[in-house]
Amino acid sequence: MRWAAVRVRRLPVWWPLPALAAAGALCGGAYGLLATPQYAATSYVVAVTGKEAQPGAALGFAQAYGRIATSDSTIAYARVAAGMPAPELRGRVRTETSPDSPMIAITGTSDRPGEAADIANAVADAVFVSGNQVAKNTGVQLLSFSRAIPPAEPVSPSAPLGAAVGAATGGLIGGLVLLVRPRARRRSAGTGTDVAPAATPAASVPAPATQGSAAGKERV
Repeated sequence: MRWAAVRVRRLPVWWPLPALAAAGALCGGAYGLLATPQYAATSYVVAVTGKEAQPGAALGFAQAYGRIATSDSTIAYARVAAGMPAPELRGRVRTETSPDSPMIAITGTSDRPGEAADIANAVADAVFVSGNQVAKNTGVQLLSFSRAIPPAEPVSPSAPLGAAVGAATGGLIGGLVLLVRPRARRRSAGTGTDVAPAATPAASVPAPATQGSAAGKERV
């Protein structure tokens, strides 16, 4: 029985692009399925000026109170209401301020919706108390604008979103691999075998004339 020769073809030069995109989609989807969902809740505090303070003072003090929302004194006051140690509480809260509005957004994060709201409200209450203790001196008072409530949806990426982000990242890496890899050798059109590029012939350089040949030319 005669066995037919099986011709093994090489992979195309662009194979890293789909391979890395598929690997990225797989890793991103697995992360979305296996990672613990994270929830975020936000509480808002607004700064208002008194009768004797300048109208623009509230904006400046809102920026200042937003910076000290994660300070040691504020976290130490809020950790009792939040029910967790100060280092853990500091890692689960973040603040944001706006250059156009005297509003302070305090966001708490946790793997439980109710705990995320408790963290945000505890830190917001601490900022509210510390700011109003010096309101007579600063002329700016803090008001609770909106309390945080337990969120209904997590903020961590879902499996489809993780797969999409992973595929995009893998495709980007695959494209970079194609850009930096060395140029593939040309393939013969007739046989399909690899053909190395022809070497460029070296330019011929005339040999330098010797002393004897120069003297012979002068006699002639």
